[in-house]
Amino acid sequence: MKVTVFGIGYVGLVQAAVLAEVGHDVVCVDVNAERVENLKNGIIPIYEPGLTPLVQRNYDAGRLQFTTDAAFGVKHGRIQFIAVGTPPDEDGSADLQYVLAVAKTVATYMETPKIIVDKSTVPVGTADKVSACVAAVLAERGVAIGFDVVSNPEFLKEGAAVADCQRPDRIVIGTDSQAVENKMRELYAPFNRNHEKLIVMDVRSAELTKYAANCMLATKISFMNEMANLAEKLGADIEKVRQGIGSDPRIGYHFIYPGCGYGGSCFPKDVQALVRTAEKVGYVPALLKSVEAVNSRQKEKLFGHIQAYFDGDLKGKRIALWGLSFKPNTDDMRDASSRVLMESLWAAGAVVQAYDPEAMNETQRIYGTRSDLTLMGTKESALNGADALVVCTEWNAFKAPDFDLVKDSLTNAVIFDGRNLYDPDMLEEQGIAYYGIGRGRSVLSFA
Repeated sequence: MKVTVFGIGYVGLVQAAVLAEVGHDVVCVDVNAERVENLKNGIIPIYEPGLTPLVQRNYDAGRLQFTTDAAFGVKHGRIQFIAVGTPPDEDGSADLQYVLAVAKTVATYMETPKIIVDKSTVPVGTADKVSACVAAVLAERGVAIGFDVVSNPEFLKEGAAVADCQRPDRIVIGTDSQAVENKMRELYAPFNRNHEKLIVMDVRSAELTKYAANCMLATKISFMNEMANLAEKLGADIEKVRQGIGSDPRIGYHFIYPGCGYGGSCFPKDVQALVRTAEKVGYVPALLKSVEAVNSRQKEKLFGHIQAYFDGDLKGKRIALWGLSFKPNTDDMRDASSRVLMESLWAAGAVVQAYDPEAMNETQRIYGTRSDLTLMGTKESALNGADALVVCTEWNAFKAPDFDLVKDSLTNAVIFDGRNLYDPDMLEEQGIAYYGIGRGRSVLSFA
């Protein structure tokens, strides 16, 4: 099938490459000429395991094209994916200007019927706005060309997006048209062979499904962080509590890991957007507001522990920081807990020596060159002369360090673990002070 994808960001590029891999003829359109040229030369704008060879292989085979020519893109595909960004507006609601700009572009150049697919995460009612936009442009042109607008939200996890796209848990299709459903089934047939994965529903339900999924996961994380904070006060170990409740199949072990807060491009933005959507229809989303508030507070947790340990005086302290990305296997630092921590440390007069396996360039791009931030080449070098070690991201490379080396390298043998990677009892035996999230007695002395 001939497919066009507008937006070569995280969602659009992964979806386009995976569709091309199974044989579809895909054209990607983006307004960023530099990005388009880089992709033609094999330079991928994001780090995602398995994505670079996938893109290169299908580009070389001619199944995947990159262009800034919107007219060419519209002419190419019967199916037109909208996969552009929906950044938060000033009030936290989703900004639809880029989505509607693509809708206008498609309507401007289309000469034959199109299926327009909302792949971007968009508020309930966006398909209606896209339809109205397309209809208005067609009316201005004085032409009558058929089109349908479909909701087909993505459910990709950063760090596992290629695998998620190739082997999806479910494929949600929002449409009331049997003909459109049939076309979407044809498009996704290569991914639907093992068992039925397509879930077809009305457009508004499909739009809400995406937000509901992300908000549910965010709620689980904030709930566990709330329990972790309570565990600290009660002298309980949240890791033992986690195992106890996770064994209940009604709860399960997924997304019940306490830590220093969630980040990334989805959860913070989507919780805020659904809160604003609810408020616009006169509903007060008390639970979602609490999820957001708990997460914001949790991102201050590590700084609070560090500040208390050093009796409120962090001026001149050198902090080793392991992990800058918001989660492992990505270089994405959007709303990352590391950013909140570093900015709090700097405000208190501390300096940071940081290492991350993939997010060093992104850190440099965000913060530039500054005297209180040194990006180190290895996790070991980040320890040299530091007054404490802080872990913000649960990269595999950080899970089994040489604790003798850690102890010998630090001025103070202390670890602040924002992801509960280590065993407090083992570190205590090695003479290393350990402060995790909700680990009971280990933090009661200054909680």
